[in-house]
Amino acid sequence: MATNVHPDENNTMTSLVRGIIDDAQELIKQQFALFKAELREDSRKTQEATTILGLGTLFALAGFLVLCLAVAHLLHWAYPTVDLSIWYLVVGGVVTALGAGLAYAGYEKFRSFNPLPDKTAKALTENLTWPTKQA
Repeated sequence: MATNVHPDENNTMTSLVRGIIDDAQELIKQQFALFKAELREDSRKTQEATTILGLGTLFALAGFLVLCLAVAHLLHWAYPTVDLSIWYLVVGGVVTALGAGLAYAGYEKFRSFNPLPDKTAKALTENLTWPTKQA
């Protein structure tokens, strides 16, 4: 960085400008490293949310199929043998509720973060536009 420039040395304008350019390059490298780290973190969060959402959808689908079987049993068995069908409805309702809960948890996980690294992108934009604003 340009902090290693000593005022008592015979510095030229060229060496000062070169120091500023070196600092700007180093800052941009650091900004891209931060950008990559944020992308990795957001990618991990996206993977977690996708897994939860997928499991929720799978359980909801299984619950829906069980509920369809229960309705078919109700129609097939009619009134005297309702007991088996009621149990199918209870199991289907529980599985569907579990699936819906997991799907909602996955949805909320997606809403809790922005997959794009806003802070780093904003800082990088500011750093890249700063020299043009100074002119």
